[in-house]
Amino acid sequence: MNIEKFSYDNKIVKLFVIATMLWAVVGMLVGVIIATQLYFPALNLGLQYTTFGRLRPLHTNAVIFAFVGNAIFAGIYYSLPRLCKASMFSKLLGNLHFWGWQLIIVLAAVTLVSGITTSKEYAELEWPIDILITVVWVIFGINMMATIIKRREKHMYVAIWFYIATFITVAVLHIVNSLELPVTFLKSYPIYAGVQDALVQWWYGHNAVAFFLTTPFLGLMYYYLPKAANRPIYSYRLSILHFWALIFIYIWAGPHHLLYSALPDWAQSLGTVFSLMLIAPSWGGMLNGLLTLRGAWDRVRDNPILKFMVVAVTAYGMSTFEGPMLSLKNVNALLHYTDWIVSHVHVGALGWNGFLTFGMLYWLVPKLFGTELYSKKLANAHFWVGTLAIVMYVSSMYWAGLAQSLMWKQFTPLGVLQYPNFLETVLQIVPMYIIRSIAGLIYLSGVILLIYNLIMTAKQGKFIPTEESEAPALIKEKDPLKYGLIHRWLEKRPIQFTLLATVAILIGGVIEFIPTFLIKSNVPTISSVKPYSPLELQGRDIYIREACNSCHSQMVRPFRSETARYGEYSKAGEFVYDHPFLWGSKRTGPDLQREGGKYSNLWHYLHLENPRSMSPGSIMPQYTWLIQQDLNISTTPKKISVMRSLGVPYENSYENFANDDLMKQAETISDDLLNNGVIIEPQKEIIALIAYLQRLGTDIKVKPQN
Repeated sequence: MNIEKFSYDNKIVKLFVIATMLWAVVGMLVGVIIATQLYFPALNLGLQYTTFGRLRPLHTNAVIFAFVGNAIFAGIYYSLPRLCKASMFSKLLGNLHFWGWQLIIVLAAVTLVSGITTSKEYAELEWPIDILITVVWVIFGINMMATIIKRREKHMYVAIWFYIATFITVAVLHIVNSLELPVTFLKSYPIYAGVQDALVQWWYGHNAVAFFLTTPFLGLMYYYLPKAANRPIYSYRLSILHFWALIFIYIWAGPHHLLYSALPDWAQSLGTVFSLMLIAPSWGGMLNGLLTLRGAWDRVRDNPILKFMVVAVTAYGMSTFEGPMLSLKNVNALLHYTDWIVSHVHVGALGWNGFLTFGMLYWLVPKLFGTELYSKKLANAHFWVGTLAIVMYVSSMYWAGLAQSLMWKQFTPLGVLQYPNFLETVLQIVPMYIIRSIAGLIYLSGVILLIYNLIMTAKQGKFIPTEESEAPALIKEKDPLKYGLIHRWLEKRPIQFTLLATVAILIGGVIEFIPTFLIKSNVPTISSVKPYSPLELQGRDIYIREACNSCHSQMVRPFRSETARYGEYSKAGEFVYDHPFLWGSKRTGPDLQREGGKYSNLWHYLHLENPRSMSPGSIMPQYTWLIQQDLNISTTPKKISVMRSLGVPYENSYENFANDDLMKQAETISDDLLNNGVIIEPQKEIIALIAYLQRLGTDIKVKPQN
């Protein structure tokens, strides 16, 4: 037998572990800050770079792609070579991957706080960074797939299946959702509009959760949970069913984020059906993890690593039950746009992703430094602190979300809204926001305990940069494809396995996209809907820059409570010129779809200058810089030209005199403000934003309700 010697590189694992801990603190600290801003808006110190709208995408990107992303890569770079009995294909590619990923994170932080954003959930980064993400992801994929191909282990273990599915699906999601036309070096418009953009975005958004926050962590669970428990995984057959059912079904479920919206009903129904089906494979994976510990629960009591992993897998089960329940139309009607959704997301983020990462790090770092964990007592303290924080966080947001929804929908015996002022519903849940911010601070303190414990663990040991190993060379056999052994045959062939997984994840997206894009009746046009004027287009981009869609939706659902509060429900044809769509996913403030003409220009000016002057008790920050900053009208011609390329019917050569129309409309608003005692130059940014707000919903003329 030919025995070959090789080594495992721990240096790249160490780098990703360090980055994981660093970005955990950054991401969660920003989370605590924005949670506090929701009841203390002055915490932004009057700066445009530190408002809730600018910091929220920084928080989500830092936690998802920096903290969780680096944890995924640390776990893969340690487990994959050992599962393959081979060194990673290329140390150079590993280092390019690491430093490229950190560069992306830094660029994201700088651009997002600067207001450079596409506004699309979990995909806010602009086109040059999207290209860099693609390059770095391909580098990672080449390194991973080449390692699998040169393995010395005949069969690919289940964890590797999930790593492969993660790589191919995230690549497809990122490329399809990031198709956009550049306007400038740091500004672009997506090629999709309105309903179609919404479908693509939530196909991406839901499956970014599925294939970045779920499948790689399931791969980590299948490796690190049995390692920490020193027991084999419960069921090989269950893992096969879990994997293939999950990756096939998950990709269909995105439309459940758009129930009761202007998305066609058939697409909404597909999202609901497949979301309900997701319970089976999701809980199959959860049970496969938990049952691995059957007969070993005494170890869980004594082992903080297993405690973290058990709660993580349980949180996975809880969030993957709650998600399908929220896709039921009656449940969605009650809870969508409320803080209940925030709670649901954080069950997965804090419980599943956070706790599994912590358990993995507590197991991994002692291995890297050839020592024991510095303090089990500190690890246990971290476990209980983190668990307390999760319970406080999710319970406070559950109550907040339910209170919001019930107040939004409450009518008096006379048939009018009991709480017509949206602000009343916000002030009612401020105590829940305070509890949420305290819970976040407690969770962050647990992370500090983790970092201290791991630093002390490293100090008492000695880093092992490489681990020597040996294994017999893999002998390639021409075994026939036999009935009953299909999966065993696939496990020996990574290329065929990858191609089949690719087909499985593409089917759902193709079936949802083709009718929505090609059948005109799915997005009927409305003749009265016209393109935005140049000033309104510039104002819309300011609205996006300030991330107003983080707090305000633009989608009136066909409910009595919403039409009574906001006006006529939204139609698909209203959004045909919206690149990107701005339907929102959370209402911290009221819906703005019918905002146009509701208030005077003066009201909007004063409200943006100081929200509390018009709405006492408002938690919205002041936007005084909009009064001071000049609108950059040099970009107007290019924006008009790009929009025409995307199908918006601006007349030929309109870009040559678009700024003339812009200034005429700006002067009209400026003159109106002057007549009301406010002196403001027409070229200021606030004028453009007011123009956009006054346009919203005015293309649809509806008779007022009696």
